[in-house]
Amino acid sequence: MSYYKSRIVIVEDNDAVRDGFSLIINSVSNYYVVNTYTNAEDAIKKIKSDNPDVVLMDLELPGMNGIEAISIMKKNHPNVEFIVNTIYENSDLVFQALVSGASGYITKNTNHSELLDAIDEVLNGGAPMSSKIAKMVVASFQKNPNSPLSPRETEVLELLAKGKSYSMIADELFVTKETAKSHIKNIYSKLQVNSKSEAIAKATKEKLI
Repeated sequence: MSYYKSRIVIVEDNDAVRDGFSLIINSVSNYYVVNTYTNAEDAIKKIKSDNPDVVLMDLELPGMNGIEAISIMKKNHPNVEFIVNTIYENSDLVFQALVSGASGYITKNTNHSELLDAIDEVLNGGAPMSSKIAKMVVASFQKNPNSPLSPRETEVLELLAKGKSYSMIADELFVTKETAKSHIKNIYSKLQVNSKSEAIAKATKEKLI
């Protein structure tokens, strides 16, 4: 009876870590390591033929770093799950990797069962990460409570960010075009910007929308 084995790719430039992870993963019957790479560029070239379910991605690699690699691979292969493999447990790097599309992370000194649990967890829709990192991720998706914009102005700016015109915004919010324009004028002056693109860029950076 044949059953499906989950395909794992390891991108890691430290030989000992890479070989250790391969051994652990290949020691269980439901996973197998399709390929291992020492840099992101090769992994990106081969992702289509490797067709992995999970990629274990080191963050600090020669050449392109793991964060950039994840965002490129995730864009073209949205169904692949990425687990970041890092020395830095609570750093901005881990956070950026999660924002780029990683599902979770493990540390380099992860033991046998933690590694297999993490793979299990992402394959079942989970996100293995420490509570500290999870809090950072949640906070980044929450809007800034100190926004200078009113709820209505925030709504207007969100519609602008979606590419809606003044008249579409007016229709959607059941206000006149003049009212929509005056909201936009207020947004510009509160954010101290002069154009739609500046307003959207600033509001995104400061988590106002």
